[in-house]
Amino acid sequence: MARKVVARAPVRLDFAGGWTDVSPYTHDVGGEVVNLAINKYATATLEVDDEGILSVSYTCEVPVGSGLGTTGAINVALMAAINAMETDDAGRKVLAEQAFQFESILGNKGGRQDQWAASHGGWNHLMFMQDDVEEMPLVPLASATKWLQRQLIVVNSNIAHVSGDLHKNIWERYGKGDEEVKEGLMAIRLAARGMARGVQQDRRDEVIQALHEVCRGVDLLDKELHEPFRGVVDPLLASKDVLAWKALGAGGGGCAMLLCNLGRREAVEAACEAAGWSLVEWAPDVQGLQVKIE
Repeated sequence: MARKVVARAPVRLDFAGGWTDVSPYTHDVGGEVVNLAINKYATATLEVDDEGILSVSYTCEVPVGSGLGTTGAINVALMAAINAMETDDAGRKVLAEQAFQFESILGNKGGRQDQWAASHGGWNHLMFMQDDVEEMPLVPLASATKWLQRQLIVVNSNIAHVSGDLHKNIWERYGKGDEEVKEGLMAIRLAARGMARGVQQDRRDEVIQALHEVCRGVDLLDKELHEPFRGVVDPLLASKDVLAWKALGAGGGGCAMLLCNLGRREAVEAACEAAGWSLVEWAPDVQGLQVKIE
């Protein structure tokens, strides 16, 4: 009889702290990230036919290179399909780490936040100390999540990026002691703590401030990371149609999220579509990794 395993893992929106989950920063200082898994999924399928021939395939609902943690989600789903593991809490952690190690073997220079979001789902407040991941308590008020669903739009610039290439330059400068890179990383790291407090207490001013701090930190790392977005985003910020924004993933293209002012969502969406950007419909994922064994 044929045997089939289907594993599904969500991608994520990284709200604050991305970059600081990457070694050597995790060993030197320690990183901190707040992210939210969303209802766009990578699916991996493993099948064994009657002759014992095994095949593995995968799909993803958003393009690789979008800045939504697609590679991490794909590899979590692949590891789950190959291992045919149940998705209890311990199993999720094992699969997240396996996915990270698999990417490392392939030469990917990245951190662990994507794999943990893909395996766990929902909101995540994560601390990265050396090679360990600590899950911090984070239970946002329902009103905060609903506000973000109403006012936060996700757009795809349709400019692909390769996060490994973007990371290479930043970490070379960090290794040489570049003070702007170190200041930028610390700003991004501290913004994660403000973001966690903001969503947990529905302090919308703190959410906005945290996004501003992330943008300031990313500009210190490399202004080119925001360059593909400036022509559209800067006028929207100036008009106050957008209160704050963030490039998703490493930046340099791919997706961004824009926090719209009250009553201005439709105008912001129209401006983005006029620029040739695509809108990404989203809602929180609360299940995380799901595995079906047949």
